[in-house]
Amino acid sequence: MKNLLTPTILVLSLLIISSCIRSTSGNSSLTGIPFNNDRFGNYIKGTEFKTNEIPLGMVAIEGGTFTMGQVQDDVMFDWNTTPKKIHVRSFYMDETEVTNSEYFLYIQYIKDVFPPSEEKYKHIYNSVLPDTLVWRKSLGNTDLLSESYLRHPAYSDYPVVGVSWLQANQYCKWRTDAVNLKKLIDKGYISNIFQNDTLRNFFDTEVFLADSDQLFEGDTTVYKRGIRTRRKAKGTRDSFQGRKITQADGILHQRFRLPTEAEWEFAAKANIENREYNMIRGRKKYAWNGKYSIETKKRFKGDQLANFKQGKGNYTGISGWSSDGSDIPIRVKSYPPNAFGLYDMSGNVSEWVADVYRPNIDNEANDFNYFRGNIYTQKMINKEGKVVIAGSSDQAQVEYDTLPNGRINPKQFPGSIKYKPVSTKDIGIRSNFYVADNSDIGDGDLDSSRFYDDDEDQFASRPAMYNSPEQNRIPDDKKRTTLISNKTRVYKGGAWSDREYWLDPAQRRYLPQFMARNDIGFRCATDILGNIDERRTARNSSR
Repeated sequence: MKNLLTPTILVLSLLIISSCIRSTSGNSSLTGIPFNNDRFGNYIKGTEFKTNEIPLGMVAIEGGTFTMGQVQDDVMFDWNTTPKKIHVRSFYMDETEVTNSEYFLYIQYIKDVFPPSEEKYKHIYNSVLPDTLVWRKSLGNTDLLSESYLRHPAYSDYPVVGVSWLQANQYCKWRTDAVNLKKLIDKGYISNIFQNDTLRNFFDTEVFLADSDQLFEGDTTVYKRGIRTRRKAKGTRDSFQGRKITQADGILHQRFRLPTEAEWEFAAKANIENREYNMIRGRKKYAWNGKYSIETKKRFKGDQLANFKQGKGNYTGISGWSSDGSDIPIRVKSYPPNAFGLYDMSGNVSEWVADVYRPNIDNEANDFNYFRGNIYTQKMINKEGKVVIAGSSDQAQVEYDTLPNGRINPKQFPGSIKYKPVSTKDIGIRSNFYVADNSDIGDGDLDSSRFYDDDEDQFASRPAMYNSPEQNRIPDDKKRTTLISNKTRVYKGGAWSDREYWLDPAQRRYLPQFMARNDIGFRCATDILGNIDERRTARNSSR
């Protein structure tokens, strides 16, 4: 009997100890105050965050240091891709370009939420439509592509084109909201608003976190429940219970965005192959491993590895042999991925990145994921201390901009938070940045200016080195010396219409952010929060 009692007592003791551990696991390890407990202030600590949950359609890119730029001979003599060493943080990136079907989902959603039949919304729908006329060309027979490429199911898995940088950037913002809306519906925090015909389905992640009562036209019955607390909830079963969701809960997805130029090139080069040769010397020429644009292995010998223009008037190669299979963009995943698992990083379509273009990248300025285009902003707060929402009242008109190409574009979608530049008061005592708009950092010295006729007082009132007029067609030869401005963006990678030279991931070109072409698409990226590998622990932790 004694022998039986001993293991029983031992088991009970272990259970008691483990229960005690669980009961105190939600307490502050430094003060003992419980988290998420109404009896002790309900101070928030989110649940364990799964950093290895890869977003839909994306792959994880483990960051590191690499040689950005080109070390081969520059046959164009631009010398705007000079090599420099850059560090890139880990991030997620779409495995393919955004396709026509995915972008068309976005178009349908916008049409549903902001119907063009309403006067104040009539320009919003048109602002997200790709420019399908990019297929038209003098002496070219391409009108069928203008009519069919975007919407016809034959091209549904082809990369979307005719999208400007502004449109691509807005799509990333919408994707953040769409992903988070679906998460909240699936987890039962809000009701399925798509089944409510009387409700405008617009959802904004930032508004949800800042002041959720201003969403869904003020209808708070949409919210079914919040985060559970230990105190028994009061009210009926149908009423909102718990507390509101915050960023600290780790439920909502971080924002999607366009990749930076450094991220895109790092991901394209996939320097996990041949590290000594490619990582240190920076000599990897293509997104795939090797120095040829055709497959050299016996089984697939002669097969093209990318969709590009192989010669003058030669978009596919000879019929049947050495053909790349398409004379325009081709279906995504038609070619093998690179070592990261990314498709079509060379060829098919070029891709927008987030950066403002400058001919040279100053590697001395910042080697930590170099990015040009930071504009630091803050939320606009009204007299009542609440965030200002664009078009929050029925009478409020949507604010539009008329772009240089004549297109009418909303400054922001109604229902989203208004922002303003960070004030000089907030910047004054900082050592890490001293202006809100950092696009011109390192530019504007008098010696490099092309505004020869301006005196110093006039010169000091605006950026000097790169400041082309917004309307580039103005015949003003004295002052218009460059197309480069703070509204000119970088695009990377070769396209179906490019020669082999542009397949090098180091190559970089630029285009005004409001323009679109039939050989430029985009893909999204998002940051990895926390470690890329949760299993990694402190080294030599036993010491």
